Parts: sequence; C-alpha cells; structure tokens
Amino acid sequence: MRCNAPVQGHIRGGGANCPVHGGSSGRGYSYNPPRPAPRYPSGGGSSSTPSRSVRSSGGGSASVAQRRTLDTVRRVVEREAKRNPDLRDLFLCHAWDDRKGAAKELHDLLEALGVRVWFSEKDVPLGSSLLREIDKGLKNSRIGIVLVTPELLARLNAEGIADKELSALLATDRLIPVTHGATYDELRDVSPLLASRSGLSTEDSSLGEVAELLAESVRIEVEV
Repeated sequence: MRCNAPVQGHIRGGGANCPVHGGSSGRGYSYNPPRPAPRYPSGGGSSSTPSRSVRSSGGGSASVAQRRTLDTVRRVVEREAKRNPDLRDLFLCHAWDDRKGAAKELHDLLEALGVRVWFSEKDVPLGSSLLREIDKGLKNSRIGIVLVTPELLARLNAEGIADKELSALLATDRLIPVTHGATYDELRDVSPLLASRSGLSTEDSSLGEVAELLAESVRIEVEV
C-alpha cells in the first residue's frame, strides 16, 4: 500500500489516518519504485542488455532502439502513402498453421485499432492462385510484418509459401519481424537475414501491446 502524503499531505493526527503510517509509526514516507516498462529485443542484440524504454502515445512501450526502428518504418509508410494512397497499411506474413490462431488474433487486434491489414484468410478468393494473390497483396501494402512463431520457423525450414513471402519482403526496407513464442536465437538459426532486422517481441508483453506499437507506426490518414 502506498502513502498518499507526498500528494495530499497527512490530513490530521500527524499521520494517524494514513493507511501506511497510521498510529505511532508515522516516521516519514514510503517509496515504491515504478515498475520498469517491458523491453522488446532488437534483432542481432541480446535480450539481457539493458535498454531504456519510452512510452508510445497509444500506451505501449518500446526500447529506444525499437523506437528508432518504428520511426524509420513510419517514414517508409509516409513515403509509400504519397506514392499510392490506396495501399493497405500492412501485409501480414504468417505460417499456415497460425492462420486461425496467433495470426488471426494479431489481425483482429490491428483491425480494431484501425489498421488495414492484408490477411490471406480473408483476402484470397476461393479458387484463385494463392501465390498470385500473395504477390498482389505484397505489392499493394505499404509495410510487411512477419509473425515469427515455432510454426513459421518449421515452415521456413520446409521452404514453403511463407518462405517465398519472406524472400520478397527481405528484398525491401518494408519489414518488421514480430517474435511470438519464438526467440531471436531460434530465428537466427533459420533466417539470419530476418534476425538481423530490429523488430518486436511478445516475450515481455502482450500481443495487444505489440499491435498498439505497430498501429502507431503504420496507421496514417491520407489527404485527398
């Protein structure tokens, strides 16, 4: 329980009514240090390295390194928005096995925050070529995120469709890895290039907090 005297003062009785210092033990004030904000590991860095965090306007937190990355993404998004205002905000690359699990959860969280997401589960018409639709989705999105899960790592090893999506994204500067249930060390064993990109992680936060940080970086109102 925290003493409120530094804000409101002991009302009467020299602290007798204070929930912390009541009675004869009122000698000064208690101090409860604030809990540190969660950190998101950088690609190629160590998760044990101290990193100062900053708070986003949407309530999420990111390390200074991650904030620089997200600021860079923001500049890319603004550049692409000027070129073509009709592009989707974000392309979600994920493993097939995650389409009804973690990938759908992240998609729903982002859409609830006003982000226009290209997501294969809803954007590939029945009977169409999956690879061709993915190709169009990549072309018509400003930025791409890769949801890195154990399932995605297995798919990349098998060189399936997710591997082709990733190859296309790695050729651009429009890519953010998001690790979820997987570590950067595990990712580095499968894709050193992707692991070298600074991204976000749910290791010390929720998928919802990561969605807030992404939304802050990719959502933009285009003047017409």
